[in-house]
Amino acid sequence: MSLPIHTVQAQGAGRPPATHQAVIDVGYIFKNHTRFKSMMDKMRDEVMAAENGLKAERDRINGLVEQLKGFNPGTPEYKKLEAEVAKAQGEFNVNGQLQKKDFMDREAAVYHEVFGEIQQAVTKFSQDHGIAVVHRFEGDAVDSGNREQVLRGITKPLVYYDKTIDITPDVLRMLNAGSVASAPGQQPVSR
Repeated sequence: MSLPIHTVQAQGAGRPPATHQAVIDVGYIFKNHTRFKSMMDKMRDEVMAAENGLKAERDRINGLVEQLKGFNPGTPEYKKLEAEVAKAQGEFNVNGQLQKKDFMDREAAVYHEVFGEIQQAVTKFSQDHGIAVVHRFEGDAVDSGNREQVLRGITKPLVYYDKTIDITPDVLRMLNAGSVASAPGQQPVSR
């Protein structure tokens, strides 16, 4: 019987062939990864600051609209202020959309970076412990009073797993201890 080439390569690398399986709750990792939470908290603060800036601009535009009511339509002053309001509203909408897109892009970059770190940690842990396959699962308990959670629980791909194969706490410890560097080719997200 010949072994698949990837098994032969793994054996040739000085490791026994991986035969075990494990599970990991990636959602739990994200919720409890200290650096990820710190990065998201920083981004949330930046979003709040940007929203406050937009709110101030919206209040300024609303003030101009109120001033507009004090002029008679058709007068030069009315037309001038009306043009200023239209320009300000257009710029407000464009700036709001650009800021939203920027924050969404930055959020995606953070998730991508941290998921790369999770993959590295899972790979290292799996190789060190002879694990051949790691399945993603969701470890949250299902609230029987919540229809959506019940339906989500019914459709989970894992119906049963032995809790001893859950490597979530081990991988989280590795990540929070900083024993896994950024994914190759990834630069830390800092803005």
